[in-house]
This record gives sequence, structure tokens and C-alpha cells, in this order.
Amino acid sequence: MQQVISSVEGDRLHQEFSVCPSSIEPYESLEIVPADEGRGYVRWVELATGIDLDISDHEYFEDCRHKEFDHEHLIQFSVALSGRVITNIYPAIDSEHCYLSGSGISHGYINCHPQGERLRMVDVHIEPEQLQAFFADGEQDLVSEKLLIRSNEWKASFFPKVTPAIRSIAQQIIDAPFRGGMKRLYLQAKVFELLTLQLDAVLSDRTQALPSVKLKADTIARLHHAKEILTAQLENPPALLELAQQVGLSDRTLQRGFKLLFDSTVVGYLAQRRMERAEQLLRQGDRSVAEVANLVGFSHLGNFAAAFKRQFGITPSQCLAGKLAVFGS
Repeated sequence: MQQVISSVEGDRLHQEFSVCPSSIEPYESLEIVPADEGRGYVRWVELATGIDLDISDHEYFEDCRHKEFDHEHLIQFSVALSGRVITNIYPAIDSEHCYLSGSGISHGYINCHPQGERLRMVDVHIEPEQLQAFFADGEQDLVSEKLLIRSNEWKASFFPKVTPAIRSIAQQIIDAPFRGGMKRLYLQAKVFELLTLQLDAVLSDRTQALPSVKLKADTIARLHHAKEILTAQLENPPALLELAQQVGLSDRTLQRGFKLLFDSTVVGYLAQRRMERAEQLLRQGDRSVAEVANLVGFSHLGNFAAAFKRQFGITPSQCLAGKLAVFGS
């Protein structure tokens, strides 16, 4: 049986199980996982006004899901040293890929922490104005306003690879060697170092994706918005012309820019994400192959099975049964 916790229920559980042992600082709070649900804790650290750090080290006896609806979102970045956080609209956050998201409006989603997996994660939330002050006016178009800071628009999300340097900084945050104010100062420095490494990885990827043709910062932001719309609407994506209108681009600019920025066509990206989401849903084991096919936009089961096998080297039924993908076959 899977446990689904809404955001309201999560707040209630936080109050019910929050404890403050003498080993934590005045600017920290600790939630212990109930003994009948799993083991471990989540530690909340208020580093400064508008900057919060969460350190998780826990596992659950059953799959634990957390549901959120569309909501306003702060700047967020996360690194998992072990375990996974699986969502229904994004790639998994795991030991291979971290998460960097700007502020703005977030699509609703469901997070799943698989049973029996020890999740060790560093998760940071920053209010936009706290970050904006760090960038000069010339940098804000690319880094701050267009990439990480939005208000009444869908937020931008990225999944850079976990490098040894990123992993090392995340581990140093967990193992902070100081106490009191020195610890808080140390964690502030490490958090911004972690953000710098992730942001540099994202910007490097974007630069490499534009080897010969430059795209305006506003066009890049609109292309990322188009990518997010496709990700959020896999089962019923908009037509190309409709998508172009939604993000304020011509269909020609959308197609050319998408290929330049993401090294994929719009159709190719949509197909790739559908298969990735289908694999995630099948691995969860609570839906049939037909249900998963329908959820990712396939009305014909045979077409879905053929596309899935081309992608992963196994059939959907084999994936549902727990067989690992076979790449390079």
C-alpha cells in the first residue's frame, strides 16, 4: 500500500513530530520520521532571511508520495547523495542528476520516495530578491531575470549532472564541522558554492547548445517555457502552432530554436520524455501497461510497446516485472 501525503497533511505531520533536541541549533528544527512509517529525519535550517536549507536522511517502509497543486515557487536547488525522488512530470533527482529551478509558477506534481531507499539529500530554497542582488544589471537578463527569476510565468527547471565537486560540497553541508554562528556562516558559504557549481553547469550546457547561432535571452526563456509545457502535458500536448502561440514565438523560430538549444526536435523531445515518464510509471508498479500507455499519450498499445522497446531494449511488460533496461542493443 502506498502512502500519499498532501501539503496540508505534511504541515500537520511536521507540527506533530517536530522535536528540538539539544544537539541542534536555535535556527534549526528537526522532524523525526514516525517509527511505524520508516526511520530517519529531515532537518530545517534557516540560514538567513529568505534562505532555507533542508537536510534529509531517511527511508520509508512503503512508497511515500507527496502531492502538490500548481503553486508559486521559490528558487530551489537539490542534490541527492543516495536514493531518489521521482516525480510524474520531471526526471528523477538521484545520485546522477541534481535539480535547479527558478522562481515563478510551478505545475502541480506528485513526488515519490521509493520504499526501502535511503534518501540523503540537500535541498535549498531562496527568495528571488535575495539572489537578484548578487548579479549586475548586465548579467540579470541571462542569469537572473530570464533564467532564475520569473513571477507570473511557469518556472524554468534544469537537471545538471552531479559532478564530484557538487557531490563533495553537498557532503560537506551534511557534515558541517562547526557549531553555533560559525556553523551558520559555513553553511551559507557552502550553499552558495553549490548553487554556483550547478548554475555554471546549466549555463555551460546552454552555451554549448548554441555553437554557431546566437539566440536572444528572451527567446531562450520562451523555448524553455515551451519545453516545460510539453513536459507537463505529455498525455495531451499542444500542436506545434498552438505551442508557438502560447510561448510567443513563430512556429519557425520555435522549431529552429528548439533544435539549437536542446539538440532535439520538438517531436523528438516529446517522444523521449514520454518514454522516460512511461518507464518511471511502470517501475512504480501500481498501474497496468495499458494505463501507462494512456497516461503518456498513446492510444494504440502496440505502438506504445514498439516505441518503448526501441528506447529501452525491453518491453513494457518486462519493465513492469522489474527487468532492467538494455541500452545499446
